[in-house]
Amino acid sequence: MSQARDHAGVGRRAARPFRKRGPQGTDSGASARRGAAARVAAGTPVLPVLIMSLVVLVGLLGGGGRILLPLLAAGPALAATTCGPHGVLCVGLLATGLGTTLGIHDSAPNRELAAVLSALTVVTLASSMSSAVLRRRERVLAAVRSVAEAAQHALLKPVPERVGPFQVAVRYSAAAAEARIGGDLYALVPTPHGVRLIVGDVRGKGLPAVETAALVLGVFREAAYDEPDLLAVVGRIERSLTRNLDGDDFVTAVVAGYPQAGQLELVNCGHAPPLLVRASGSVVAAEPTHPAPPLGLRTLTSETPGLQVLPFGRGDQLLLYTDGVTEARDHGGEFYPLAEGLARHVSDEPSRTLTALHDELLEHVGGRLHDDAALLLLRKPPVPEPAAA
Repeated sequence: MSQARDHAGVGRRAARPFRKRGPQGTDSGASARRGAAARVAAGTPVLPVLIMSLVVLVGLLGGGGRILLPLLAAGPALAATTCGPHGVLCVGLLATGLGTTLGIHDSAPNRELAAVLSALTVVTLASSMSSAVLRRRERVLAAVRSVAEAAQHALLKPVPERVGPFQVAVRYSAAAAEARIGGDLYALVPTPHGVRLIVGDVRGKGLPAVETAALVLGVFREAAYDEPDLLAVVGRIERSLTRNLDGDDFVTAVVAGYPQAGQLELVNCGHAPPLLVRASGSVVAAEPTHPAPPLGLRTLTSETPGLQVLPFGRGDQLLLYTDGVTEARDHGGEFYPLAEGLARHVSDEPSRTLTALHDELLEHVGGRLHDDAALLLLRKPPVPEPAAA
């Protein structure tokens, strides 16, 4: 994002010390100090210190400090969850000092006090080792996340807000824990034959599903440029999957194209029908006139895909999605009513519409999806933008 720079009145401010400004015009030095303070606060063992202080306070005021001495071990044990090894050692040293003070105050026998302090030392060392292992795993997880994000950008490339004559928005959620990608796929590309897009769902989950999604997207992006006929694009994907998929694997998908103004082409291969939002606000499902089997299963049936042509004028919108959206259930087992939700939240900004739909979907399922879910919304603006001078 470009940042504007203010050069007015440079001479009047020449005597002032220069301070580098951040992206939002804030003092970067102050931001760095605030960030450092936040990191220190996040790693400060507040809870362990409070617990140990409470133990000592109760022991000094209420008596029975000898009985409470073992509770000081909670300090270094809890510190392992928030602090690094050095922080745990510091908390352990504090626990040892407090234990010694409390034992002397209550005249604990030397043998009993030595046993408690030895136990505190062992707990501190074990907690410090646990903290080191935890920090290492966190670094590994951060590295895995970065690799997953790179893979997502390579496989599911970011879609700009404008593609050809359309406004576009995409929302994607992978159900797998810590995942960024899954078995759902989407792509939208401008080609010499008009804008073309695909939304699909690979049977299964995990890495095999990701591999199949990568295969489909690679073939689609290549064929979308080469083939003037949308059915030929689908045919190339089918042939590639036939060569590469195992027995009962398949991919449901909708492939769409916009070859000329006011005309939308759809090829539905066993996928949920897209939803059309007319300029009037009505929402209708684009049920396929020529139902076809999922991609990868054509050799098992005599049915072949058919081309469906629909009018698509200014102000119209097209929502493509995967079954992770429509099959999302609430605690009572009810499916999410996507068509009704779209009618409630449709607006002239696709990104705002999908944000509202996604938030409502998460609320419907109680906060976490149990299947991959993809939403792609295409809108033809009602008035063409003026040409640049």
